[in-house]
Amino acid sequence: MSSFTLTLLFLAIATAAAAAAKEYEVGDAVGWRIPAANETELYTIWASRRRFHIGDSLRFRYSTSSVVQVEKWGFYHCDPSHPISYFNDGNTVVNLDKEGTIYFISGDLDRCNQGQKMIVKVKNGHHFPPSIAYPPRSSYDAMSPSPSQVLGFGASSDSGPAVMVSASVIACFVALAGLGLCMVQL
Repeated sequence: MSSFTLTLLFLAIATAAAAAAKEYEVGDAVGWRIPAANETELYTIWASRRRFHIGDSLRFRYSTSSVVQVEKWGFYHCDPSHPISYFNDGNTVVNLDKEGTIYFISGDLDRCNQGQKMIVKVKNGHHFPPSIAYPPRSSYDAMSPSPSQVLGFGASSDSGPAVMVSASVIACFVALAGLGLCMVQL
């Protein structure tokens, strides 16, 4: 395989990986602020409704506060005195680079006690929705042959989705290699 084809293949894979990562705006339109008295769980609810993965990032937008990443104890006691990270630039981006639970609080004790804090659970890798499942096998399956068995060609009925995925992956690689060969001949 030529170096151009390898470069093209690498770029395609890198682009797909970058497209999978997401940047989340903490609090969406409200940003990072003191929650109203009736919404003290604002950030807990916001974070629990999202699935964060390694490679994603969080953007905190704020004007008069700070963002402090702390350990669990610091979170539950609103204690920023032993920060893992401290930010006060008003537009902070935190990259989620490891799996686990991350705790964020406001650096101001009163703001934290009023609910300006958040727990984020980061999963390893991006998970895509599962493919459509085949219906459960019944006792009738053993009695009736699959269409490929009747016609005498194709994969057996036990191959299922694995063959389809493998064929799709192979087709993508062949297409990329072909594209690379066409570009080399130009």
